[in-house]
Amino acid sequence: MPGPDPSPKNSSNFSARPQEEGKADSIGTAMELAASANTLAELKAALESFDGCPLKKGATHTVFADGTPSHHIMFIGEAPGRDEDRMGLPFVGRAGKLLDKMLAAIGLDRASNVYITNVLNWRPPDNRDPSPEEAAMCLPFLRRHIELVKPEIIVLLGAVAARHVLGKTDGIMRLRGRWLEYHAGGKMVPVMPTLHPAYLLRQPAHKKLAWRDLQAVAGKIKSLRLLE
Repeated sequence: MPGPDPSPKNSSNFSARPQEEGKADSIGTAMELAASANTLAELKAALESFDGCPLKKGATHTVFADGTPSHHIMFIGEAPGRDEDRMGLPFVGRAGKLLDKMLAAIGLDRASNVYITNVLNWRPPDNRDPSPEEAAMCLPFLRRHIELVKPEIIVLLGAVAARHVLGKTDGIMRLRGRWLEYHAGGKMVPVMPTLHPAYLLRQPAHKKLAWRDLQAVAGKIKSLRLLE
């Protein structure tokens, strides 16, 4: 008696497995590389050696970070755009110029007291939102990045950053303006989600909301005495 023919459903499942296993392998490799890094320089080298994320193939540069980590004030955005991909640094285009003005308004400057990175280290095509799989391949590096910086305060710029750092699916308008927490280095770190500068360029009327958030950030920095 002949055995049963495989159904189309079963065939589809079998054909999908190598792709799923490849994603799992890439995430596992990312976790191993990230965990092996004991300094920011080592983490940057580990990230640049990682070829598991398809976004890297279309990117000009790996965008790691910019700024000064020693004051433990960390801003996290979403992903590099065209200018960031070209220059290899986060927030250097129009949104970056606005971010610099926002930072200056509360006494911050990436050259002296603030540190900036993104959830993703390679530009998604056409600046689209990253897929869950693409983000999952970058998250081990981001989590290790946070551990190495040892931030005393984190500011999340935009919904994508809030979603992947905090695991929150609420819209940024519901999340912004209130303190949340992220566990890193054996303690809970205060986190302020706020509006992304690129969004503010499209919706300048909402700059007043971002200003309120920044004032709260400035107050927290002062209470933690991070700039003394």
